[in-house]
Amino acid sequence: MTDITVELPDGSTMDVDEGTTVEDIAYSIGEGLGNDCKAGIVSGDLVAKEHPITTDCTLEIVTPSHEQYIDVLRHSAAHVLAQAIKRLYPDAELGMGPWTDDGFYYDFDNLEIEEEDFEQIEDEMETIIEEDLSIERIELTEDEARERLTDEPYKLELLEDFLDEDKNVSFYQQGDFIDLCKGPHVDSTGEIEAVALLEIAGAYWKGDEANTMLERIYATAFTSQEELDSFIEKREAAKKRDHRRIGQQMDLFSIPEFAPGCVHFHPKGMTIRRELEEYIREKNRQLGYSEVWTPELNKAELWKKTGHYEAFKEDGEMFAWEQDDTEYGLKPMNCANHSHIYQSDKRSYRELPIKLSEFGTVYRNEQSGELSGLMRVRGMTQDDGHAYIRDEQIEDEINKHLDIIAQMYDDFGFDITFKLETKPSKAQGPDELWDKAEEALENALKDRETEYEINPEEGAFYGPKIGVMVEDAIGREWQLGTVQLDFVIPRNYGLTYVGKDNEEHYPVMIHRAILGSIDRFMGVMIEHFAGEFPVWLAPEQVRILPVSDKHMEYAEQIKEQLSDYRVEIEDRSWTVGKKIQATHDDNVPYMIIVGGDEEQAGTIAVRDRNENEDRDIDPGTFEQYLETAIDEKHLDLRFLQD
Repeated sequence: MTDITVELPDGSTMDVDEGTTVEDIAYSIGEGLGNDCKAGIVSGDLVAKEHPITTDCTLEIVTPSHEQYIDVLRHSAAHVLAQAIKRLYPDAELGMGPWTDDGFYYDFDNLEIEEEDFEQIEDEMETIIEEDLSIERIELTEDEARERLTDEPYKLELLEDFLDEDKNVSFYQQGDFIDLCKGPHVDSTGEIEAVALLEIAGAYWKGDEANTMLERIYATAFTSQEELDSFIEKREAAKKRDHRRIGQQMDLFSIPEFAPGCVHFHPKGMTIRRELEEYIREKNRQLGYSEVWTPELNKAELWKKTGHYEAFKEDGEMFAWEQDDTEYGLKPMNCANHSHIYQSDKRSYRELPIKLSEFGTVYRNEQSGELSGLMRVRGMTQDDGHAYIRDEQIEDEINKHLDIIAQMYDDFGFDITFKLETKPSKAQGPDELWDKAEEALENALKDRETEYEINPEEGAFYGPKIGVMVEDAIGREWQLGTVQLDFVIPRNYGLTYVGKDNEEHYPVMIHRAILGSIDRFMGVMIEHFAGEFPVWLAPEQVRILPVSDKHMEYAEQIKEQLSDYRVEIEDRSWTVGKKIQATHDDNVPYMIIVGGDEEQAGTIAVRDRNENEDRDIDPGTFEQYLETAIDEKHLDLRFLQD
């Protein structure tokens, strides 16, 4: 019976029988498409080509030219890795092996290897690829599956999640290897053109710290060796820029074991952070924000008003506990506290917009295995802001915020793109409010006459948002700042203002963070600059190097003249060459060298970290340059180039 409607990418529809597979539909469109079909995207989900269609849906056929073919290829490469491990280490037990954004991984128990073993494993993987083994889907009953998985306890634990309504389950087999899996996969191992193992890490089974720690092998695969070589080259560049390594070398921050996911900023790192805060304070002044401070500890009842409790607590993302029969928590967001301040007085339409900003520290209960330096933390400080506005102020305010954001990222040398993130599956509030909010944000983006992308279902639970994607110096993309439009929380919290008609109305909320999380922004910025910060951000802007101890007094005079800046004197009894090398290693933008000639002439020799140098410089001229470079936020070192 034909009762299922499938919508194709060109907007056309076709009716199919319930149970028709993705591959069947591909062949019905054309034999060539059927032959090329590797998988399908059904209502946004990547599925195997054998996947049956059971409800009305949208459908894309994934062929080798489709952008998500690489995910299918990498999933098959994960099976090749598992097969190689089982051949070389038969006692290893299989965990999970999904694809990721830039590769794949597979978890194993009862496996002890080092990265020195990668060459042997890769050789075995290449053998499996050269064997060009067909990858075939097999359907088994539950009893058959349990028998098959007798020696695979982790797979056996997953079985219940894989059973269909008829208590059947799919496996994929390639040669002597078979694995419990929903797919999708390519047709044979020979389709995998280039593969490489990357690193080993520990990972708790199912991400739960109460479970066994498994051995996780990270890897990647591409459709050509050229693509793999390019990836490895970029990865090596990223390693050199790793903010964790640079942060340790420059003594910027630490994340000790007793405070997992919570950053300790050292004096130099705090210098950078304070510069960022003052920079954002100036942007906030331009936007008309008033700074506030709110506590991190609150009764959980506060977040039940806004909807955050349901969104964060029930997903295990909020730190909460009971005390004296009352539930408390560490705030996951600042919205509720700012809404309390808004509600602390009766508001008139004449007061709006009311804008509150805070460098507010919030906490998220991230899994231990997902923590990563400054990029993924449990305690983070946001340059958060909430504007309470009237409906007719939406377009103007959104554009003002986007203007400031664009200017800010330009100051740091980032190229940006905007992404409109729409209603998620766990959205709160009626559809008409969401439609109104999404339309308002999209109109603001259209007004800018700039390209933007739409990310379906990626908005916050209370409203759609514009995400700011930045591209760093080596071409990686990061999402940092956001502007979000919210009609829901004001209603949940009961926020109102008295309009011209003397009636109460709900304000609209704009949630915005220009940097996003300061911690994450610093991590991205450290890697973007590779630790070579522009003068205005550098924790040490100038280092004075006296040629010998007898020139120390003159060095002190120069330091006093430059006392408005972050200047240190290298007072160790080293050679000048060693002092220069140490200053270069510390990424100090400028060094001043003073000896007998400079002291007699009242001048300085200036050298920058790019090894440009000039002598007989008037200290006042250099001082004026520093003032200009800092005020104008220069990204480069211009003094010895002008």
